[in-house]
Amino acid sequence: MQIAVEDVLTRAEAGTFQRRLLGIFGLVWAADAMQVLAVGFTAASIAATFGLTIPQALQTGTLFFLGMMIGAAGFGRLADRYGRRRILLVTVACDAVFGLLSVFAPSFAVLLVLRFLTGIAVGGTLPVDYAMMAEFLPPKNRGRWLVILEGFWAVGTVVVALAAWAAATAGVADAWRYIFAVTAAPALIGIWLRLWVPESPLYLLRQGRGGEVKETLNLILRTNSKPELEANVTIAPPPQGIPERLFSPLLRRRTILILSIWFVVSASYYGIFTWLPARLAGEGFGFVRGYGFLVIVALAQIPGYALAAYGVEKWGRRPTLIGFLLASSFGCLMFVFSTTAPLISASILLMSFALLGTWGALYAFTPELYPTASRGTGMGAAGAMARLGGLLAPSAFALVIAQSFGTAIALFAALLAVGAGLAFLINTETREQALT
Repeated sequence: MQIAVEDVLTRAEAGTFQRRLLGIFGLVWAADAMQVLAVGFTAASIAATFGLTIPQALQTGTLFFLGMMIGAAGFGRLADRYGRRRILLVTVACDAVFGLLSVFAPSFAVLLVLRFLTGIAVGGTLPVDYAMMAEFLPPKNRGRWLVILEGFWAVGTVVVALAAWAAATAGVADAWRYIFAVTAAPALIGIWLRLWVPESPLYLLRQGRGGEVKETLNLILRTNSKPELEANVTIAPPPQGIPERLFSPLLRRRTILILSIWFVVSASYYGIFTWLPARLAGEGFGFVRGYGFLVIVALAQIPGYALAAYGVEKWGRRPTLIGFLLASSFGCLMFVFSTTAPLISASILLMSFALLGTWGALYAFTPELYPTASRGTGMGAAGAMARLGGLLAPSAFALVIAQSFGTAIALFAALLAVGAGLAFLINTETREQALT
């Protein structure tokens, strides 16, 4: 008797095994968010320590995002070739080591090298995490759980904002060292927790390791208090003839569209939130000023994820993504035309809410667009496009931002509206579909 992997996952349902997996992946996901967003929170302190301007200090972000772009593209392909688990262990270990060494950087040049290496590691963890998590989830719950995993980004955002606020309130010298120490801590814990995670059953199946697939599926069933597979049951082999190359005729259209969306969302998100902390901390007015308000902005992300988690299962991945992209664009336009503190604060909270909901829908949708043979590569390519956007946003838009912050936000509003149009052109909906 043969049974498909997806049928076993459906039988196992989403239970204790998936909750443990979510906790482990979520911890490092939060750590990665802290590493990424530390760029905006540490720039002023780094500039003060090494006698630089803030744009010069933001070179740490440029090198970090360059590393992430390389890591996402490279490690995504390696995960498809050598296995998800092995690559995850390597990337998380490098994340922790280089992140911790950043705390003790004796010079700006050394700090740049360490942030570049940390970026490579972080870039490698992000796409592989999602490819692997998706492959352990039943179709019925997959979208919701993937958005919940993305929700740990908000946890990391809140923690790094609180760390920056505490350092600023305490008036410590070299506050960036304390912030980087906080960002490195979860990855250090995550190294040991990742040892518990087994290899993806779909990857094992593709490698022809049917016995190991059955062992892993029995582990999931056992952990979720479900009956294990009978001795005479074998795992059905993967279907033949599935395209593996991202730009093969069957995958080309969705690849071009989804990668373009990743780019415009990333450029807008990092363009806004790389510059916004420094702007609000130093140039805001009324209560829209300082790190206290930034913590509120970070907290606004959580309901965005909650609505995305509901939407991807209720309305579908594609409609939810389009809706959040349009809401993000509207929030940006609202900011441009706001003239009072309450309206400005409302627009910023809407941007935070909607942009993170967009990320949630995007991370739920993307891994389901690709077969197992290229899922890591596809997520890696998406991650690379996101890092390209993050790499360009702080520098390419710097001139526009220097002339008019409002004009820059209007540009991001246009980009996000374009992203909604691109999502509309994707002629695929993956809600409750089995992974191939």
